[in-house]
Amino acid sequence: MPSTPSLQGKLACTSWMVCLVFSYPYTQNTLPDIKNETFIKDYVHAHNKFRSEVSPTASNMRYMTWDPELAQIAKRWAENCQFKHNPRLGQNLHKNFTSLGENIWTGTAFIFSVSSAIKSWYDEVEYYDYNTRECSKVCGHYTQVVWADSFKVGCAVHFCAVVGYLERITNAAHFICNYGPAGNYPTKPYKKGSACSACNKNDICLDNLCANPKRDEVPRYHSLKFPGWLLYPRNRYTSLFLIINPPIIILSVIVAIFVKHKYPHLTLQG
Repeated sequence: MPSTPSLQGKLACTSWMVCLVFSYPYTQNTLPDIKNETFIKDYVHAHNKFRSEVSPTASNMRYMTWDPELAQIAKRWAENCQFKHNPRLGQNLHKNFTSLGENIWTGTAFIFSVSSAIKSWYDEVEYYDYNTRECSKVCGHYTQVVWADSFKVGCAVHFCAVVGYLERITNAAHFICNYGPAGNYPTKPYKKGSACSACNKNDICLDNLCANPKRDEVPRYHSLKFPGWLLYPRNRYTSLFLIINPPIIILSVIVAIFVKHKYPHLTLQG
């Protein structure tokens, strides 16, 4: 007759699962640095994915690539832990751009993921009417994400115990992206039309976006596109599971110990 796992073995396995679940969320020491290549790929890919999927279709949407100087600017401002825009964005902070755009996301470090933060900006599209340029709520994050002329991006995330002007959130991941050149001027964010139909003369069409090997040169990489990789976003449902699951597991362990103590001769069948 095949042997069944002992209660002690099951408890040990459950304890390991508890440790694994609790180790998953981001903490002060595990939020990615601006030089983390996975972090860079994630936010560049997320921006280009949303830019390539706009509706109506964009004819002049530029392909977006990473800029290390923008990432440094985002990092320095994120370290201030203030939920407000950098007041120096129009003061030649960058050698190539006279003014910069900026998007900010702040939430608990536990729920942070690059893709979900950028998606929250893009989701403002539901409040934006492309034809009239009217916005029924907040749309500025969305229009900056899909601003056709912005082709460089640099992002940083910083752990803040408390964020100024948003004190209700503690132990926060303070995520900032800067864009060059800046968007959100009093015009439509892009031209409507067939994808890539209004690209510049020397551009190529890459994933419905106007790319240019010279303009889009990326330090430390030798091609426009990063090596193949997939996004596995930790969305709100995954985060909810991670929040709820540990107490359930711990409660199960407590119940199992109580049952074992109350009924020492009981054998659990697997």
